[in-house]
Formats: sequence, C-alpha cells, structure tokens
Amino acid sequence: MGADQIKIMASGGVASPTDPIGALGYSEDELRAVVVEARARGTYVMAHAYTAESIQRAVRCGVRTIEHGNLIDDPTAALMAKHGAYVIPTLIAFEALHHEGEKYGLSATSAAKIDTVRSAGLRSLEVYKRAGVKMGFGSDLLGEGHRLQSDEFLVRAQVLTNAEIIASATTIGAEVLGMTGKLGRLEAGAFADILVVDGNPFKDLSCLTEQGKHIRAVIKEGQLEFGDLN
Repeated sequence: MGADQIKIMASGGVASPTDPIGALGYSEDELRAVVVEARARGTYVMAHAYTAESIQRAVRCGVRTIEHGNLIDDPTAALMAKHGAYVIPTLIAFEALHHEGEKYGLSATSAAKIDTVRSAGLRSLEVYKRAGVKMGFGSDLLGEGHRLQSDEFLVRAQVLTNAEIIASATTIGAEVLGMTGKLGRLEAGAFADILVVDGNPFKDLSCLTEQGKHIRAVIKEGQLEFGDLN
C-alpha cells in the first residue's frame, strides 16, 4: 500500500534505444486490470504516452493522467476532456535533452525521437487548451537536469497565459493528486504552505524560474522555514 499512484508505460519512450515511440506497452485488458487494482486501493493510474493511439487506449481504459502527451490530436483531446482525464506536459525535458542529450550519452536514435516529440510540444498545448483538457505541471527532469525544471514556466508561456500556467502548478495540481482544498490555494482548511517571491508571477513568470533564486521565503504548515518576511 506504499504507492501514492501507479505509473505505466502506455507507449514507447525517447531515451530508451529499442522501442519506437508508437509502440504500445500493454493490451487493453492489461490496462483495465491495472486501473481496477489501483482503484481498489484508493488511488489512480498515470500513463507515459506520446501518441494519439496510446493516449486513446489509456483513457478508454480509465487511466486518469497522461504524462507527456506530445503527439496528441483533436479527437483524442476531446476524448480526454469527455472522460475528465488530465495531461502533464513536460516540455522542458525535451528542450534539455535536445541541447544536452549527447552529453548524457543518448544515441542518435534517441536524439531523433526526442526531436520528434519536441517539435510537437507547443502545438500540443494548443490542442489541449482548445479541447478544455486540464493541464498539470511537471518537468520530468532528474539529476543534473533539475537546474532547468522551473524553465517549464517559460516554455509554456509561449502558448498559455501566466494565470493558466500558475493554475496548472497549484489548483489543477491539487485536483490531480486528489487534494483539492488542501493544496494549491490560500483558504481556510488548506495546508499553510506558501512561497513568497520577489515579483508578480501573473505579470512576469521569470520570478518563478532559476530554481528558487527569486524566492524570499518558504512557509510550511504556517511556520517560516526559509528566508524572512520583512
């Protein structure tokens, strides 16, 4: 019972050298079985998926969130909206791998796959927005790539409004986690977890970038953990 959610590979990957992006990871019977077992334990399934086909199969079988989702199309986005499925775009991951993948030892095959999904990233945001699919916030970066994760704000700003992006990292993120009323809002009954930044992110998202450079204070459960409020 230790997992907060279950993640599956519904399509091929980009860093992995042998599976095409369009490869399907599970049969639909297997997808449904994973979803049933997750629900039986009070949680949900998230699926790594790039292609429209893999996303459709996952959503039809009850998967709640799609991770990445770059190669979406309009009918598939409409299906997601109908089922109330979420998407977590991770566009900064593909920017980072495009520029630094060789340093990480990625092959030419992986580089080509990365460029395929990267080139569709911004268009995917337009498709999801048009269909009314709710977008959470993520970066999919690890290790040395952590230094770039907050640049996801700026990548998305090429398509989405500041308010839409902030919502993805706060109120929509809370919905995804099943913690509406506890996370993502300043209101009675919510956790008193607050970041205080130098600037107004609704006007300039750069105050949320550079991995905390602009954070003046961190409040956790109502207590000052870092910085000052003077």
